[in-house]
Amino acid sequence: MAIALGWLIFALALAGAEALTGDMFLLMLGGGALAAAGTAWLTDWPILADGAVFLVVSVLLVVLVRPALRQRVTPKSLPTGVEALEGKKALVLGRVARDEGQVKLDGQVWTARPFNDDDVYEPGESVTVVHIDGATAVVLKH
Repeated sequence: MAIALGWLIFALALAGAEALTGDMFLLMLGGGALAAAGTAWLTDWPILADGAVFLVVSVLLVVLVRPALRQRVTPKSLPTGVEALEGKKALVLGRVARDEGQVKLDGQVWTARPFNDDDVYEPGESVTVVHIDGATAVVLKH
């Protein structure tokens, strides 16, 4: 019973330390320690067997559970810079053709060219930014 209590205290200490790191590694070790505490409480195996349970369960949790848990908990990064502009609507200010054009995109005036070289967009039309090529917005009518 004393060994089970020791494993339980170790599991709680690891879970508490996880609150400081946020990496989910110590939490997985805490799960292994909790499994070892359960084994020590339910069986009369030697302490080395409890250590083996701790090792096996910890490795399984780190390898199988931790990646999925981190993927769910980690926030998805939002696009920034020019990647954030792709897919946005823009208003044609100056005729957009192969070698000319201006659009208003997010309140700023951008040089623009059509995605397809043969397309021409007139002022007042709404277009979608396909991607940014340097300082030029490549646009397509939606």
